[in-house]
Amino acid sequence: MDIPKIFADFNNADKNGKVRLNTSGSLKDIQRLQIDLKEGMKIFLDDQDGLVTMGQLRYSEEEKIWVAEINWDKFKE
Repeated sequence: MDIPKIFADFNNADKNGKVRLNTSGSLKDIQRLQIDLKEGMKIFLDDQDGLVTMGQLRYSEEEKIWVAEINWDKFKE
């Protein structure tokens, strides 16, 4: 199965550094690609400005939304 790529706003992270997938761009991509989100599922996150990284889906019980756990160290030079 191909790993889906969805829009992510990397500035929209929670206090634990997980990227929230509740922006209009993320929600549109999830709907357009007809992705059935599952805990632990791997996805590519794309800010459409050249930054793409792999993430793993988690459901935030606290916020009642899907978030992606990413490796922030990959963004540091």
